[in-house]
Amino acid sequence: MSKTTKPSRPSPLQLDLANRLIQQITTGELPAGTHLTEEGLASQFDVSRTPVKAALRLVAEQELLEYHVNSGYFVSSNARPETAAEMVVGGISGDTLYLRLIDDRASNLLPDTMTETDFLERYAVPRSLLRGTLVRMAADGLIEKRRGQGWNFPSTIGSPELMAESYQFRIMVECGGLLESTFKVDAAQLQNSRLAHEKLLQKAPADYSASAFFALNAAFHEMLARFSNNRFVLQAVQQQNQLRRVSEHIAFQRNPRQIDSCKEHLQIIQALENGNREWASALMRHHLGIARDIK
Repeated sequence: MSKTTKPSRPSPLQLDLANRLIQQITTGELPAGTHLTEEGLASQFDVSRTPVKAALRLVAEQELLEYHVNSGYFVSSNARPETAAEMVVGGISGDTLYLRLIDDRASNLLPDTMTETDFLERYAVPRSLLRGTLVRMAADGLIEKRRGQGWNFPSTIGSPELMAESYQFRIMVECGGLLESTFKVDAAQLQNSRLAHEKLLQKAPADYSASAFFALNAAFHEMLARFSNNRFVLQAVQQQNQLRRVSEHIAFQRNPRQIDSCKEHLQIIQALENGNREWASALMRHHLGIARDIK
């Protein structure tokens, strides 16, 4: 009698990639009809095609992608951002645990010092996934490894002084990235970002989602960093986006400026569509300067 082979569980990387694609559909960065290729996504996420292939199948199971024989995957015409906003592929991934730790710390649910055992008692995850996530957070400056046992959350994370330094750093990196000689706009991505921002502005303020706004905001800044074709600029912006989650968790409600922020993003997009990178850089400096002063 033959045994039935159970399908293998998705790896943390496959779950991460699937949820990133869902996020891009949520924000409108990937509108209906967009053709997704394994090669293109593998290059974008800097991974091999194997986990990308699995991630595409996971997202297709959520009915957000359609598979066309001999053509590949396309964002479904039935995929509505408002429906996908709270949709995630089940299972614990590195990104999921990373964001949960940040949110729990921002909500004062975690003490200053914890051991791996403390973490494992609170989060039912494999030890290898926990360790990898903690190492990643340490690289982003969100947690520190103690000389003895355990991990320590720096008391300065989310402080006004740290956030001011963060915005000063972003002004240097992001404004400079726009002026890089290797900077090259992807017209389709820029247009999709414009449409996503315009959709958000059409909503009533009461309908805004903190998580959806942060995703759109982060995607915008990462997109421009990717256009610089300088991997260190992109890495710096991605790291800063993670650091911002701690302060944005509270600041979204205390100083909501999502409407103004979206309008400022659209001005930068317009400058790039006009081929005026110098003006785009100046607008970015103004945009980040306002955010710094508010924080």
